[in-house]
Amino acid sequence: MARVSQQHLDARRRQILDGAARCFARNGFHATSMQDVLREADLSAGAVYRYFSGKEELIGAIVTEVLDTVRQAFEEAALQSPPDPPDVLVGEVMGRVLRGEYVRGPAADVEVPRLLIQVWTETLRNETLAALLRTGYDTVRVAWVKVVEAYQAAGLMRDDIPAEHVARTMIAAVQGFAAQQALFGEAPVEILQDGLRGLMSMGTPKPG
Repeated sequence: MARVSQQHLDARRRQILDGAARCFARNGFHATSMQDVLREADLSAGAVYRYFSGKEELIGAIVTEVLDTVRQAFEEAALQSPPDPPDVLVGEVMGRVLRGEYVRGPAADVEVPRLLIQVWTETLRNETLAALLRTGYDTVRVAWVKVVEAYQAAGLMRDDIPAEHVARTMIAAVQGFAAQQALFGEAPVEILQDGLRGLMSMGTPKPG
């Protein structure tokens, strides 16, 4: 029997994840069955179960990919000296997430925020997924803290405010914008960037 190349295995795994992501974003986790995933990915049960034991494992793999994309983007930014301003940096990372760069198939764009909402909702009842999300969030938060510390070291941001607090607020801005995309419709990332620029422009009030 001919050996299957690693490239083929990776492509098949990608095909399964793309199909599952489309199903989950469209119908939610509970309304999606493994049969739905099989049809969407156009694969047999044997082909899918070779890679994933079931729906829970598929969900975990997709969540991990999303978080890894965000973490990697901010770790790369932290290596710059100094990093791009927050409005540029956050907009760039948000754009990558919204474009679905973590999924190299059709499961992209507007479906990504919908998928994130599904994940957050599922963590309220699924402790395994909640633990996975917490671990992923911690790695993302550490990456963002490094970015803020780089701003402070370059004198671009106040250093009397804990970097951890600033990082959490930046994460909240991205999460909130993703939620707006899912709940109220698609909006350009430039809106988030403009909003951040507006907040960054505040200074000391002029004396009366």
